[in-house]
Amino acid sequence: MSWVDVCGYQALEPERGVCALVDGRQVALFRTHDGAVHALGNLDPFSGAYVLSRGIVGSRKGEPTVASPLHKQVFSLVTGHCLDEPEVAVPVYPVRLDGDLVQVAVRV
Repeated sequence: MSWVDVCGYQALEPERGVCALVDGRQVALFRTHDGAVHALGNLDPFSGAYVLSRGIVGSRKGEPTVASPLHKQVFSLVTGHCLDEPEVAVPVYPVRLDGDLVQVAVRV
């Protein structure tokens, strides 16, 4: 696994998503209200569009989530599984902070 520098922590607004190109992959990054950072694949598997970074950040039963802006399916920011249709999932990428720098891990 290789860690890739993506952006500064302060560039991520709480409860908002952004898209970053990480090693050729579109990755949706989210900073939740508690300050945690999560990274998912940006492709919405239901619509085929790269839009999850523009989804609505929230929670369901204490689990941080994002709802697709197109069809509103809700995905766990922790596991990537769709909470409405559990057999569907998006990739989850390890993310960490190195000081104020957000890093995402990709398999090489």
